Amino acid sequence: MTSEPTGAPVESLDPALRLPLTFTAPRRGKPPKHLADLSRAERRDLVSEAGLPAFRADQLSRHYFTHFTREPGDMTDIPASQRESLTSLLLPELVSKVTDITADGGATIKSLWRLFDGVRVESVLMGYDNRTTLCISSQAGCGMACPFCATGQMGLTRNLSTAEIIEQVRIAAAMSQNGALATGPARMSNIVFMGMGEPLANYRAVIGAVRRLVDESPEGFGLSARHVTVSTVGLVPAINKLAAEGIPVTLAVSLHAPDDELRDNLIPVNSRWKVGELLDAARAYFRATGRRVSIEYALIKDINDQAFRAQLLADELNARGHGWAHVNPIPLNPTPGSMWTAASEQATRTFVDTLRRAGIHTSVRDTRGSDIDGACGQLATEVLKGAQS
Repeated sequence: MTSEPTGAPVESLDPALRLPLTFTAPRRGKPPKHLADLSRAERRDLVSEAGLPAFRADQLSRHYFTHFTREPGDMTDIPASQRESLTSLLLPELVSKVTDITADGGATIKSLWRLFDGVRVESVLMGYDNRTTLCISSQAGCGMACPFCATGQMGLTRNLSTAEIIEQVRIAAAMSQNGALATGPARMSNIVFMGMGEPLANYRAVIGAVRRLVDESPEGFGLSARHVTVSTVGLVPAINKLAAEGIPVTLAVSLHAPDDELRDNLIPVNSRWKVGELLDAARAYFRATGRRVSIEYALIKDINDQAFRAQLLADELNARGHGWAHVNPIPLNPTPGSMWTAASEQATRTFVDTLRRAGIHTSVRDTRGSDIDGACGQLATEVLKGAQS
């Protein structure tokens, strides 16, 4: 999913949107304890404390991470007398489906989820010829307040727990394996933290989810770290912290402007960490992990799509070395009622050509779900409106 336009033009932004942001989520009740929140040792200890053999925790974890199930009836290697108590202990229901909508001939499924406290988030499952990708949410809403992003205009409701993030993955993995996509049954191979929320503003839960994604069973799903992408609008200290984790996931920086004058308006957090500091941190991430950084750039008509800005972006990247970044200009999905519009095809071609002539690896992002309100937050907003009408 991509950042989408909504709200007012840059020149009419409320000045309050340009102030430094507070990243603390509103206080709410905590989700029930779930095995995805716990290390393997913690799961085993909890099961032992309940008077059951510790190895049952590993069996339960394998069912969850390998067979994508939390149904007691599926766990035939566990005594029937222990299944209900084990699932009640470690696999409480955290996520329930509100609705699915499909696009792209059935190759894309956008899901709306209700969390344990009624909060709603979205994910998008996308099938391709050579991979299946899931775009997941890490927060309900978002506190970054970017004026062209549908989720940013919702505000932040709360952070998701590690298990609430992982449950999106587990259910989507089962959907993919069972052939829910028109592309046919497939192993879900790629995860992108590009759904609702700013992942690095919910660092503890997100890094916990990353570990569950890449750790082998019974710890986690056993995905390749190179197939996991974590996006950010530019929380520099958290980027540095992620670089030190030793998990070589792909970092995606939602830049959207190469100059502070414009980015201060498009991305309010730029008032705290400027473009130069952000790109320095991204370059340091590449040095630490060996993973090329993705620079996400939503092309907005007459706002950031000029050729001179493409050249400025190329100059900023090349000033920090060559081959360390890949630019993804993003065609925008339309957002109903938006005053922002996508760049023209000619402006997009010129922007891309300018970057490539400067030696910058560039590819236009494939956009999915344009016919189902593909922008993050749109489905949740529409369902909420329907419930209130």
